[in-house]
Formats: sequence, structure tokens, C-alpha cells
Amino acid sequence: MKAGQKNMYNRGAVDGWMVSTIGLIVLVLGAGSLAIWGWLNYQEAQTNLDGKIDLARAEAKREQAEEDEKKFAEQEKDPRRDFTAPDDLGRLSFSYPKTWSVYVEEDPVAAGSVGGEYKAYMHPIVVPPVSGNEQRFAIRISILSQNYNEYIKQYEDLVKDGKLRSSTVSVNGENGVRFDGNFTDQMRGSLVTFKIRDKTAVIQTDADTFKHDFNALIKTISFIK
Repeated sequence: MKAGQKNMYNRGAVDGWMVSTIGLIVLVLGAGSLAIWGWLNYQEAQTNLDGKIDLARAEAKREQAEEDEKKFAEQEKDPRRDFTAPDDLGRLSFSYPKTWSVYVEEDPVAAGSVGGEYKAYMHPIVVPPVSGNEQRFAIRISILSQNYNEYIKQYEDLVKDGKLRSSTVSVNGENGVRFDGNFTDQMRGSLVTFKIRDKTAVIQTDADTFKHDFNALIKTISFIK
């Protein structure tokens, strides 16, 4: 073999080896990059998954804490207390949460007057100041001298307009009327009224927030006809 041919052969071998080596390096680098990219994506996905799991756990703990708080608040209301209006006004009575306070604003019997209206208010912890029509109470109690049928009639238009829903309520064998809905643009609640002798008894809540307690209270109502 001539010297020139040998050199050409050697250069070809070297060039082929270099191409193979470079190609191998490129493949290794590409595979490494792909592996790193995959690992980074895995870490990101794992981080997102861990974050979602932590968020779900935190949400579950929050919901459980709220549920426990509600149960505790309900348990704190028991044993219930008994509210009783004067015998001369029909002795209206019912049970209410012991965590509530009561304020009697007007009591004609205690004042020694004939006629007049009996008014009392209930609210959790402390009864707000009784001033104007804007204040909201958990429970209002009124025993009025107003005629029972006349009292109910004042809500007829609101019932016709669909703002109030009217229904019959029966408690301890005595029938009354219940209204639920918007009594004014600012007040949504529930009310039950009964005829007691020549009086009209009214028990109402000024907010749907207290409807659960209101419904429980209504079931315990009694009075002397």
C-alpha cells in the first residue's frame, strides 16, 4: 500500500471515529437533558400534588372545625330555659336557648295597668338596644289588644304579592297562622300568631339566621285559652 493511500485510510478511520464519538456525545447529552427535563417535570408535578393534598387536608380540617363549633354552640344552648308571660295575658310560654338573654320592654300586668301591650325580646348573649324599627332580634314576643283577624289581615297584600308565604300552624291542639319571607325590604324572617282569649300573641324572628332556633321554639309553645 502506498503512503498516500495509507494516510487517506487513517484519516478516514479517524474521521469516522470522531463522528461516532461526537454522535455518541450528542446522544448522551440529549438523553441527559431529557432525563433532567423529565425529573424536573416530575418534581413540579409532585410539588403540585403535595400542594393539592395539603390544601385538601387544610380544607377538611377547617370544615371539621366549623362543624365541631356548630355542634358545640348547639350543645351550649341546652338545657333550655322556659319563658312565661303573665297569667292574666294567657300565660304564653315556650323553651328557648339558655345562652340567650331576655328583655321585657312593656308589661301592663306588672305596671298595674288595664289593657296595653306586652313586649319582650330575646337575643344571643346580650339583647341589643330596643330603638326604632331597624334593630334585628332573634325573637320578638308581643301580646296585643288588637283583634286577631285584623292583625292577620295586615299581611294579606304581602302574601298576594308573593313576598310572604302564609301557612297554618298547630301547637298543642291550637291553630294559628305562620308567615315566612320578606316583611319589609330590609327584614326577612318568620312569624307565628295565635288568638289567646281577647288578645293576639305574636312570636317572630327578624332573620333567617335564627330560623332553626325559631322552629324549635315554636314546637314548645303553650298558653291558656
